[in-house]
Amino acid sequence: MIVLHARPSPGFRAAVDAIFGPGVVVHVDEAAPLDEVAGDITALLHVLTPVTADFIASAPNLKLIQKLGVGVNTIALDAARDHRVAVCNMPGTNSQAVAEMALSLMMAVLRRTCFFDSRTRAGEGWTADPSELDSVGEIAGRRVGLVGFGSSAQRLAPVLAALGADVVYTARSARDAPYEFLPLDRLLAESDIVSLHIPLTDETRGSVDPFAMKKGAVLVNTARGELIDQAKLVDALGSGHLRGAGLDVFAEEPLPRGNPLLGLPNAVLAPHIAWLTPETLVRSLTVAQENCRRLAAGEALLHQVV
Repeated sequence: MIVLHARPSPGFRAAVDAIFGPGVVVHVDEAAPLDEVAGDITALLHVLTPVTADFIASAPNLKLIQKLGVGVNTIALDAARDHRVAVCNMPGTNSQAVAEMALSLMMAVLRRTCFFDSRTRAGEGWTADPSELDSVGEIAGRRVGLVGFGSSAQRLAPVLAALGADVVYTARSARDAPYEFLPLDRLLAESDIVSLHIPLTDETRGSVDPFAMKKGAVLVNTARGELIDQAKLVDALGSGHLRGAGLDVFAEEPLPRGNPLLGLPNAVLAPHIAWLTPETLVRSLTVAQENCRRLAAGEALLHQVV
């Protein structure tokens, strides 16, 4: 049995049926446990709901956990290894969508899109305090620091450069790229906009300190919420140390009611959807279907992590 544990849109469901075949994949809502089907699952199509060690131990026929995306921090990898369950991801399938979302968040913060949208809808767009326009800005002429230089960052960099930004980046090592490589501390201190494109690991958790960033800078995060100390981020935004932030990911998801980020007018927020476009789904499900075919045929899997 192949199970998709998610809350798919109608288009998502249609794509699953088109690529795998009607009825081949069983849909289980992400809010529901997998207990009732655990004994029958051979392949789990995983989105965001954590795959725990207890679940893996309860699924004797499970052979493949297929991440629909890149980050595998929500999967108990040691347990998968112990139970001989393959874990695969799919690098590159969502890079275009993530790059475009990062760009849109930068622009939304700099141009204060949400602020002016709400004022316009309230009939106050043309009568608002003119000083509000003093806090908008352009990407051109700003230094944009990319933390990580994988596929999404590599797609984003030339677009930023074409818009007139001075693009710099940091990564484990310098790449053959027409942009300046900087260590993380310098990138944070010198960049007007910082965009995160790294996985969440023990090494990267909490590695981005908002107060180490340049005063008045913008932070964009389409990677993982726990890369940043969220309490520090709230303080940096509330105190004005940061100009603003565009956030698609959070330390706790869904973002709970009452979270202080929800009350900050200089934060543009989205519910972890940077990767999620119909185009990404087709690319991702095509890889997932191929890996399920390979699993059944006893062939080597694509992008195996464990």
